[in-house]
Amino acid sequence: MEAPKSEVIKRIVESGLIKDPQWLERLDEPVPLWVMLEAMLELLDKVNPPHRPYD
Repeated sequence: MEAPKSEVIKRIVESGLIKDPQWLERLDEPVPLWVMLEAMLELLDKVNPPHRPYD
């Protein structure tokens, strides 16, 4: 396994992004666009929560 890919997998596991170990065996499979967009929306909600006060 390439070093950059192994570092990304390590960070994914440490962050808890993937909780099901079976997904780690499928990291080279294509991802549907809606899944990727959903992940981006979740990230946006964490960075900029929708119900956070403006001040």
